[in-house]
Amino acid sequence: MASKIATDAACIFCKIVKGITPPHDTDLHLLWSGDIPCMKLIETETVLAFLDIGPTSKGHSLVIPKWHGAKLTDIPDDHLADILPTVKKLVNAIGPADYNILQNNGTLAHQEVHHVHFHMIPKPNAKEGLIIDWPAKPADMEKLKEYCAEIKARF
Repeated sequence: MASKIATDAACIFCKIVKGITPPHDTDLHLLWSGDIPCMKLIETETVLAFLDIGPTSKGHSLVIPKWHGAKLTDIPDDHLADILPTVKKLVNAIGPADYNILQNNGTLAHQEVHHVHFHMIPKPNAKEGLIIDWPAKPADMEKLKEYCAEIKARF
């Protein structure tokens, strides 16, 4: 069972997660999750999934842990357990043939909302969805081997 939910009052995603009851005499109750309305798709005890309001393609959605943490390492493991199964459910429901799963940590890594979140971004064609330039270069295999041993020693 997941531990208590941690929140940050200034965080937009925490405001979405925070539960309040919307007016039932409007259609808002169909969209409402918390202080800020969202197009909620899936909710579990620890995770919320909703459509992105600035999509790069149709079906672009976000999956967030309800626990507030700026980076992946800030989130307790029990609050991460539903993340990928939820992403998988979104992919199956939305049905893209090609898609990206993206999760950024820190401003230099292009994180704009400092609450862990995973993007599920359908890639219907070359102009929609995630557009990246991957600056790959050949690795020095001896240095890579040394670095691998260095990392493994930290476990």
